[in-house]
Amino acid sequence: MMELEGEKPKYGEPKKYDPTFKGPIYNRGCTDIVCCILFIICILGYVAVGILAWSQGDPRKVIYPTDSRGQFCGQAGTPLETKPLLFYFNIMKCASPMVLLEFQCPTTQMCVEKCPDKFMTLLKAYANKEDFKYYKNFCKEGLEGLTVTQILSSGLCPAMLTPSKPFTRRCFPALGQKKGGEITVGNNSKFDDGEGNIRDAKDLVAGVKNATVVIEARQVAMKIFEDYTQSWYWILIGLVIAMLISLLFIVLLRFLAGIMVWVMIVMVILVIGYGIFHCSMEYVSLKSEAGSNVTLKDLGFQTDFSVYLHIRQTWLAFIIILAIVEVVIILLLIFLRNRILIAIALIKEASRAIGYVMSALFYPLFTFALLSIVIAYWAVTAVFLSTSNQPIYKVFNETACDHSRKICEPANFSTSSMKAECPDSKCLFAFYGGETVYHKYLIGLQFYNVFLFFWCANFVTALGQMTLAGAFASYYWALVKPDDMPAFPIFSSLGRSLRYHTGSLAFGSLILSIIQIIRVLLEYIDHKLQGTQNKCTKFLLCCLKCCFWCLEKFIKFINRNAYIMVAIYGKNFCTSAKDAFFLLMRNMIRVAVLDKVTDFLLFLGKLLIVGLVGIFAFFFFSGRVKAFENTAPNLHYYWVPILTVVVGSYLIAHGFFSVYAMCVDTLFLCFLEDLERNDGSAERPYLMSDRLLKVLNKKNKPEPAE
Repeated sequence: MMELEGEKPKYGEPKKYDPTFKGPIYNRGCTDIVCCILFIICILGYVAVGILAWSQGDPRKVIYPTDSRGQFCGQAGTPLETKPLLFYFNIMKCASPMVLLEFQCPTTQMCVEKCPDKFMTLLKAYANKEDFKYYKNFCKEGLEGLTVTQILSSGLCPAMLTPSKPFTRRCFPALGQKKGGEITVGNNSKFDDGEGNIRDAKDLVAGVKNATVVIEARQVAMKIFEDYTQSWYWILIGLVIAMLISLLFIVLLRFLAGIMVWVMIVMVILVIGYGIFHCSMEYVSLKSEAGSNVTLKDLGFQTDFSVYLHIRQTWLAFIIILAIVEVVIILLLIFLRNRILIAIALIKEASRAIGYVMSALFYPLFTFALLSIVIAYWAVTAVFLSTSNQPIYKVFNETACDHSRKICEPANFSTSSMKAECPDSKCLFAFYGGETVYHKYLIGLQFYNVFLFFWCANFVTALGQMTLAGAFASYYWALVKPDDMPAFPIFSSLGRSLRYHTGSLAFGSLILSIIQIIRVLLEYIDHKLQGTQNKCTKFLLCCLKCCFWCLEKFIKFINRNAYIMVAIYGKNFCTSAKDAFFLLMRNMIRVAVLDKVTDFLLFLGKLLIVGLVGIFAFFFFSGRVKAFENTAPNLHYYWVPILTVVVGSYLIAHGFFSVYAMCVDTLFLCFLEDLERNDGSAERPYLMSDRLLKVLNKKNKPEPAE
């Protein structure tokens, strides 16, 4: 629809020719000062929260198990230094539902030097001097002169001991299983519970079943850890190879961008095609193998992941996934072949820009270092905050009692009215908490810690984007390269960003952080309401999570382009975001096709590097190649180093190509500005390269002869 005369264009006026504009503005002022001040105040508050947490917290609560008195088992420099393990008087009481609510078994717990390794009841041990001496290792002090009845009624000793093994510094019954499926403990299927009852070993299972999943996970974790110790140097070699390939790829793009892009496309198609072929061969070879036709649904979850590779359905899934990816890539190449030529020209220009600003390739290391500091500070503060509570003791009892689960004081509990009214009750350590102002607002401090983590992490990422944008923009708008460029473009751009635009960086990252924290809260609410939510609530939460996910992606896109405009013109965040958005909307077709095609080509580059390194890692660690049979380490799960190398290779390739992506995005915005500002005349020549001019069928008119 044509716009009415005198009506403003829908997406703002195109940029007009400015003879004084020669790239990033140097004479600029501070932007978004209010947000800058707010960010500094919040950072100071974050430091104060960290200091407060470090003064109140005690990480030993995470490291060491705690007995019924709130003491740490195995803590160095204490009487319990030689007693690192936690022993439960009656492990069967851990099957109580209260364990899931309060994370504490309603039975006496004490620190011991080692777990019991034999069956024994107090009644039998009391009659034998040597046995009773051994039994005392699992009893409290003050047994002299007391009878068995007095000891049990005072809760000084457990009624029985069962053979146990330490797990996460806690003694759990050494349960086993016979061939017929019968549960045993200490090779016996029955045991004396110390009260004259002969019970089945399976009765102990309920007390430790909550740890079953954890035990299996621990076994897998230990095997994975062993695999890492056996293969860590080969993993490092694989990551170094990925880094060298990425660096070689970037260097080759500098000189052979056009050829490299097409070679990359062909190689990606060939690598995926080879993957389909290999999976097909594995699928056919398993046809005659017994048990290979079991479905993944029937197989269920297995801790030994190599089992899945002996199932035909696994390889069929790989074939389908790879085939879909292959078809999608080929169709995109067919329909976007003309736009790929322009994208290649843009990549060539990005290669030239990076050639003039080689230090940009190493800037991601600086960003990574800053992000590591932010993550470490958040993690340490979170641990100290979560361990800054005081020990809370509650009344635990076996019979009905009005004071059950009420807070008590262990020092005077034996003479209190609670003990008088409930003779069989005990005052045991329950959890860590507190009633002070600090403890009441502890959840708020944790929330503040998480929010500032998002804000600082997004700020560091934004700083990297604006720094790279300023450096590459100085290249594009330089009439004579590199004479019209700063001597050190990266450092010059970094200095401008921090000196003038800290507020703009804080503003953009604040908006993104608010959306991210809302997404975290939605996930938390969804987790809390699982099992109780109705379909309407579930649908509403799903819609909200989807909407905020889309909003986060949109804000990231707006922020990225806003930072580029701030780096070039030095305006505040909102103005820059509006200018960038309107500029992109006035060139919607170019944005939708050209810029995204370039991103797609760069993604293929990352995919190629990951594919090459991943295939090499697969054949090396799986021992499929005879040349590597004696060299490859013996592993429980060969997918552990393979997956590590693949993920690490992607992160390394992403680090290198993120510089390229930022360069392309910056040059693309400058390219759009160039088309609006200039017309190719002698007075207003295009500043884009001759390659871009040729692809776009544009040219600069020669100056008229005098």
